[in-house]
Amino acid sequence: MNYFKQILRFAKPYKSYGILNIICNIFYALFGTLSFISLIPMLSVLLGETEPVYIEPKYQGITELKSFLEDYLNYFVTLKTEEHGEIYVLTVMVGLVISMFFIKNIFNYLAMFFITYLRNGVLRDMRDKLYGKITNLPIGYFSEKRKGDVIARISTDVLEIQHSFLSILELIVREPLMIIFTIIVMFGISVKLTVFVFIFIPVSGFLISKIGKSLKKHSDKVQKEQGNFLSIIEETLGGLKVIKGFNAENIFGNKFQESTSRFYKFSNSLLNRQNLASPTSEFLGICVIAILLWYGGRMVFIDKSLEASAFLVYMGLAYNILTPAKAISKASYGVKRGNAAAERVLEILNTASPLQDKPGAVDKKNFDTDILLESISFKYEDEYVLNNFTLHVPKGKSVALVGQSGSGKSTIANLVTRFYDVNQGAIKIDGVDIRDITKNSLRGLMGLVTQDSILFNDTIKNNLLIGDENASEDEIIAALKIANAWEFVKDLPKGIETNIGDSGNKLSGGQKQRLSIARAVLKNPPIMILDEATSALDTESERLVQSALENMMKNRTSIVIAHRLSTIQNSDLIVVMQKGKIVEQGTHEKLIAKNGAYQKLVTMQSFDS
Repeated sequence: MNYFKQILRFAKPYKSYGILNIICNIFYALFGTLSFISLIPMLSVLLGETEPVYIEPKYQGITELKSFLEDYLNYFVTLKTEEHGEIYVLTVMVGLVISMFFIKNIFNYLAMFFITYLRNGVLRDMRDKLYGKITNLPIGYFSEKRKGDVIARISTDVLEIQHSFLSILELIVREPLMIIFTIIVMFGISVKLTVFVFIFIPVSGFLISKIGKSLKKHSDKVQKEQGNFLSIIEETLGGLKVIKGFNAENIFGNKFQESTSRFYKFSNSLLNRQNLASPTSEFLGICVIAILLWYGGRMVFIDKSLEASAFLVYMGLAYNILTPAKAISKASYGVKRGNAAAERVLEILNTASPLQDKPGAVDKKNFDTDILLESISFKYEDEYVLNNFTLHVPKGKSVALVGQSGSGKSTIANLVTRFYDVNQGAIKIDGVDIRDITKNSLRGLMGLVTQDSILFNDTIKNNLLIGDENASEDEIIAALKIANAWEFVKDLPKGIETNIGDSGNKLSGGQKQRLSIARAVLKNPPIMILDEATSALDTESERLVQSALENMMKNRTSIVIAHRLSTIQNSDLIVVMQKGKIVEQGTHEKLIAKNGAYQKLVTMQSFDS
């Protein structure tokens, strides 16, 4: 129930729809009961049970309400039969029955009409909140999660919550009220018969509750497995070239079939338990009806303590309890399923981001003096990637980080952009710790070009507008020219309006990287971070991009993480890293003259090329 309360907070903005739904459900339950009561006068006329009453009865109070209604009905039938005949009276009674059922169904439609806005509104807001949370959580959170599992939570799990938890909102008022109104009328018709019915209800309720106890556990397995095979699909689509190139279709096919087989088994187990609810409750209900027929029949034919018309309506009312009771039992199973889905959704929503802005964080708009990495240490898991690392980057200077793979170069880019927080030490911009600056304004000062060209399934124009959403078409073209990308973009069928496909797969590696650089150019930030930005380029593209980068980095502060040393020879400072520490630093000429670690790297690359 704790999960239900947390989900219910999403319904607050739509409480007016909830109130209107409750009002309509109250009238639905009332007219649902009255529609059965309206059958009594019609059946009385048909069965000839009405006794002639010529004097209009007087209301004597609530205790005599039943006899007053019976006498008034008989008085009405007597009066109208003498005036218009029995067919007229029967027509009036049929019209009354139709009117009651019509009004009942009007309120039923209105109740569903209003709850639709609440349910779909909650669904939308929950997905929006989840998406916002996903984009807000640090990158490290998702290194432990499979993408397919996250997709399952925002799609199928949220939908499950809508179907299970939110369907309870419809049942909370309507079904219990239907049962209460019906029972009141049943007591009004026959106290003895109603008490007899209630002997059997606890027995059936106990049997139904026994079925649903293991549903949450089975539902949880189903939802986890759904996340698993969605992850396999996502990985398959992302790595299709490798799968085909290594003839690994069977390996991945078997992995997927194992997952869907588990899903098949778990789903069968869950649905078979769930499907048992409806026939069980219906069978138990029919057993109660059968016993009623026997016991009530004795009251009509032997004891003569109940009229046939009242007994027929009573039977209808007794069956009328079954439908809401069945709906409530199904809803209880829905809660079990919803609990499992809510647990998975709320796990993400309730995760506190360790990279939240501090209260009173500075909204920094300008970069004035320098970037200082002051005695920083950092680890992703157990071992430190950087250890007591210090680096000073003055404004307007270009600092290049070089070294073997695993030396901690890319980690510097992740820490300066605050994708992760340092474990020890501090990173300062203009003397202010970046943890005291809002993430939005910090990243607003920076342009990022990564080794992997991250592009989206959209047009070239929209991919670049991520850098500056208010940029004009001329500014976009200017950025493309600086990145030496205009030469191929202008030849595309639709120019900057050309869709580049999923992850930009309609373009070559060099073209994708130049678009990534153009996006950073369009943003025009004071600090540029290039994480092996030219490593994916062919020699011709590298030459084009390198000249563009040099133009872009003039009078701009740059941290360049380089794989190809030929691209950073003009940097103001080159820092050579090994195992998270600085082993050498200086200009290209000075480091070559030292004949140390940098010289070895240059020699190795010259030999490789």
